[in-house]
Amino acid sequence: MERDAVIVAGFGFREKATLASLRAALIAAQEGLPPVTHLATAADKAPALAPLAEALGLPIAAIDAGAISAAPTSTTSAASQQARGTGSLAEAAAMAAIGPRARLIRPRRISPDQMATCAIAQGTYE
Repeated sequence: MERDAVIVAGFGFREKATLASLRAALIAAQEGLPPVTHLATAADKAPALAPLAEALGLPIAAIDAGAISAAPTSTTSAASQQARGTGSLAEAAAMAAIGPRARLIRPRRISPDQMATCAIAQGTYE
């Protein structure tokens, strides 16, 4: 991997998602992949992702709404499309956190309790 390569876990989740929900989504998405270097979600959800970031010792990228709606996604959730203007908040956050050099390496995975989704993107910062 290049010196500035990053692997970002993007998250979408319901208001009542627990730390266990977020962890379960991450575990499902990360299976067989290298460890993530950053977490990402919509800016308004970043405070709720902080406990997971602290537990993992990883930084959070808080992504603004414009970047979320502009980022490409490979899956589509009607709820995410209506609420966020994107097919998958998890995928969009992961892709937008890296920028134009991002490549989605794991489409969104859903936690067993259906409260959180996680997708993984890899790339390099410009």
